[in-house]
Amino acid sequence: MWNVLLSFSGLVALIQLIFLPFFPESPPYLLLQKEDKAGCLKAMKQLWGEGNYHTEFDDLMKEKAITKGTKIMNVLEVLRERSVHPQLCTMLLLLLSLQLCGLKIFETANLQESIIPYVSLGVSISELISIIFCSSIIDRFGRRMLLCGGYLLMALILVLLETSLLLSDQFLWLRYCSVILIFLFIIAYGLGP
Repeated sequence: MWNVLLSFSGLVALIQLIFLPFFPESPPYLLLQKEDKAGCLKAMKQLWGEGNYHTEFDDLMKEKAITKGTKIMNVLEVLRERSVHPQLCTMLLLLLSLQLCGLKIFETANLQESIIPYVSLGVSISELISIIFCSSIIDRFGRRMLLCGGYLLMALILVLLETSLLLSDQFLWLRYCSVILIFLFIIAYGLGP
């Protein structure tokens, strides 16, 4: 019954996709990244209701003053920074070990057992690519657009994946389409949610 479980995550993504446009951007993001003071106060009121949020706003302004001299690093600069290497190694090992747990879907797609480990390695590489790519575009597009786009893509990919898995016994080439769709799902997840 793994397909029911997979469909459930698609349903949750669809619900989030429907309601996400009604929520404002995060107040710290609006103030610290976009430097939009009016938008920050408006978001605070929209999220927390009417009230006086000058204390929270002042805290964000202090944080902005503290981080003003701090340089925002891109992905390559983070990879070169020696102080974060233990955390990066831990994250990489976690991502790689998670892939060893998800082999069942490839067996269901009736792939040959000999190529399943390679497909699983491809999934890990897809996750790594999406994480690196997302970290470089999140400041440009903002979280809301990436979340909405990511959930929309994930919903579409899940529909196509379910269809390809149901028809994979009749059309052998759909087995490989399922693998490609799984890669695309992971990239869409990494770019958005």
